[in-house]
Amino acid sequence: MSIFNLYLSLGFDHIADFAGYDHILFILTLCTVYSLKQWKNLLVLITAFTVGHSITLVLGVLNLVSIPSNIIEFLIAFTIFITSVSNFFQAGNIVSKNMHRVKYLFVLFFGLIHGLGFSNYLRSFFGQEESFVLPLFAFNVGIELGQIIIVSSVMLILTLATKYVRIIQVIITYLLSTLAALISIYLMIERF
Repeated sequence: MSIFNLYLSLGFDHIADFAGYDHILFILTLCTVYSLKQWKNLLVLITAFTVGHSITLVLGVLNLVSIPSNIIEFLIAFTIFITSVSNFFQAGNIVSKNMHRVKYLFVLFFGLIHGLGFSNYLRSFFGQEESFVLPLFAFNVGIELGQIIIVSSVMLILTLATKYVRIIQVIITYLLSTLAALISIYLMIERF
């Protein structure tokens, strides 16, 4: 297996690993207020998350930023909680341009936090590599592939649920956001 494929696989496995479900839960919570018609807005937010975590992934791997993992893990759970609570104010409403900009900044910032979590995980693999540029790029591509699959799956399920099962999306948003908020509270308590 090539170095690129190895780190691509590590990145994909890290984001899609149900044992590390907090990243999946964040993405699910972020998606739940959007319909398929709003895919462009969701794409902008996912891109903001990508930019944020890419920045801190590089800074963390270069050891330019180092925050204890227990603090980062607590903050990741906190990002899920904040996103869940904000969904209650957005459910069923069209997000204005100004609110979308605010949400973009929050998601970019949350991406910075999640990137530190990724970098703590990735740093443990870099002791054997001569150069980290290709492995870091491959790891990031793997994370992105995983995110694309997660977002696509969530949007497909939400679309099918609202179109064919006739579940109102606001109800789905409230249920998923409540569940995510409760899980994040549990994670924050556990990680505190």
